[in-house]
Amino acid sequence: MEELKSRPANSSPLTPLGFLDRAATVYGDCTSIIHNNTSYTWSETHRRCLQLASSLSSTGIKTGHVVSVLAPNIPAMYELHFAVPMSGAVLNSINTRLDARTVSILLCHSESKLLFVDTLSQSLALEAISLFPPNENPPLLVLIKDDEDDGVSSTIDSRFCCTYESLVEKGNPGFKWIRPESEWNPIVLNYTSGTTSSPKGVVHCHRAVFTNTVDSLIHWEVPKQPVYLWTLPMFHANGWSFTWGMAAVGGTNICVRKFDARIIYSLIRKHGVTHMCGAPVVLNMLSNSPETKPLQNPVQILTAGAPPPAAVLSRTESLGFIVSHGYGLTETGGLVVSCAWKREWNKFPLAERARLKARQGVRTLTVTEADIVDPESGLSVKRDGSSLGEIVLRGPCIMLGYLKDPNATSKCLKEDGWFYTGDVGVIHPDGYMEIKDRSKDVIISGGENLSSVEVESILYTHPAINEAAVVARPDEYWGETPCAFVSLKAELTRKPSEIEIMEYCRAKLPHYMVPKTVVFKDELPKTSTGKILKFVLREIAKGMGSSSTRVSRM
Repeated sequence: MEELKSRPANSSPLTPLGFLDRAATVYGDCTSIIHNNTSYTWSETHRRCLQLASSLSSTGIKTGHVVSVLAPNIPAMYELHFAVPMSGAVLNSINTRLDARTVSILLCHSESKLLFVDTLSQSLALEAISLFPPNENPPLLVLIKDDEDDGVSSTIDSRFCCTYESLVEKGNPGFKWIRPESEWNPIVLNYTSGTTSSPKGVVHCHRAVFTNTVDSLIHWEVPKQPVYLWTLPMFHANGWSFTWGMAAVGGTNICVRKFDARIIYSLIRKHGVTHMCGAPVVLNMLSNSPETKPLQNPVQILTAGAPPPAAVLSRTESLGFIVSHGYGLTETGGLVVSCAWKREWNKFPLAERARLKARQGVRTLTVTEADIVDPESGLSVKRDGSSLGEIVLRGPCIMLGYLKDPNATSKCLKEDGWFYTGDVGVIHPDGYMEIKDRSKDVIISGGENLSSVEVESILYTHPAINEAAVVARPDEYWGETPCAFVSLKAELTRKPSEIEIMEYCRAKLPHYMVPKTVVFKDELPKTSTGKILKFVLREIAKGMGSSSTRVSRM
């Protein structure tokens, strides 16, 4: 067989961009996007993306250039996921909730050539540009005027070169989009959320995005033509790859600017939503909203981004949501571990099903290997559900590396062939993984390793608690002790005391795991995707000083 080899016909680079071409043929007359009064078909979306890619090329955007976007879940944001890489450029989606200084740093670091800006983010973008160093060239600015811009001045600031729609209109619908010369060519640049450290620029290639997109559709068992509600920000790991995935299956994208439980329930009813994604905080909001009532038809909801408390899963499923759980990172481009559900588990009581579903699960199909290893020996931990280790992965979904940061790249993409996630977990006897903490979030109290996630899971079962996060607080005697930050449900007629919450935990946890400090807050600080910013809470806990058991209100 030596004469058989790769040829142009059998070695075309994998890319998710071809999903849009196919959607225009197979689902051309079907609805692709709905946003308020705006609606497009897949043939229209295909044409608009080609026109935009054409205009980008004509403005001087070349292969490898970075094009950034600062926008929420609106039609333009969806179209840019295809149009930018179709021009050969690399898409950089920026979190709209970042401050101007951080946005400026990211734009400089990425050497962005052009920045698309949603109308409501104008002031943020202009302030970020004003902070550019004198020797740095800022990107060209393009204004996205959305159909929700009623009341916003129609005057365009002179610092914007044009509008999004003007670029679409002047583009060539017959543009021959630029296919990657290699499937290893970069397609997106995503900055990490910075929940544990400064944001880093994660670069993914066409091959990784293609495999991850197909993988995610298979593991979530997404059918053809679903109705997908965008509750997950597209700027967060490109919507876990479902931006491209919805084109692959001809889905209808229901766009919504921000999460509001009342609006979400309304859209579910109005459009017959079948699928949506969100961090566990989204599940918590849906199950605690005044609008909460059982769904007329089941809705599939995929959650990830943080370990979901079993109590939250149980409440959400009791409403008619069918929750699937997975695990991934910005560095994997989407979900790479899935809690693959077994039919026999459906016979279990709701509480037991929720406990099983709270586990992250097993590797997805295209992930080559996934393991949990002891940090000292590098060997796999015992499959006993209690031996802690670091989650490691290898497979085509893993990033190319961190932009301009070889040291950080080499620290997690090690010479032994594994990607080290920094997440701490266990493997149960049945082979399913469960995250116990980020490595930086493990609390070491009196020589005992304490999982903040386990304590949080108990706190979430308290009927008065809305949100909970546990971090380390310095202690002169124990080294560290658990400090609980909680917010309470708004409708309470009586609020529990700090001591009552401690006693509640003491009845359900080993004494060394019981929070020694309880801090009440109106709301816990979060990223735009619902991850609680534990590094912020750790700083607050440090600022409280060292002492024994103490309670506090903030």
